[in-house]
Amino acid sequence: MTAEPPADEVDRIVDAWQRERPDLDFAPLQVLSRVARLSRHLERARRAAFAASNLEPWEFDVLAALRRAGSPYTLSPKALLQQTLVSSGTMTNRIDRLVERRLVLRHTDPHDGRGVLVAMTPEGRERVDAAISTLLVGEAELLARLSTADRERLSGLLRRLSLDFD
Repeated sequence: MTAEPPADEVDRIVDAWQRERPDLDFAPLQVLSRVARLSRHLERARRAAFAASNLEPWEFDVLAALRRAGSPYTLSPKALLQQTLVSSGTMTNRIDRLVERRLVLRHTDPHDGRGVLVAMTPEGRERVDAAISTLLVGEAELLARLSTADRERLSGLLRRLSLDFD
């Protein structure tokens, strides 16, 4: 039998709301307020990991999509759009800025002379690899209090919850 964890700030908030509005069901706050609070901690860990590699979060997103594509780490702008969920204009701006920083190159698609491909440079690869390594250490620290079984259970529950949104 496991001991009940100590009360946290969400418990205090929910208790106060229940006292003031006993007519409402505050069960969603028990879950989603904790998700929101954890999201802030995750965002801090991500920003620190990216900053250590001299990357902005959006730069990491684009470089990570290219890295996951595998060698030769090249994707079309359309494929990058689909993976990063930004508008076409935003992606064009991001690619321009990454080219300026020498983290990606643009070149003509050899299979379609009208098409353009975006390729990650060796420096881009070094930075994204360093950032993901640092990020995984930080994220592991955030989850350190959970057992492997609890992590797997939580992952499954969050997957089920997020399927409708993806």
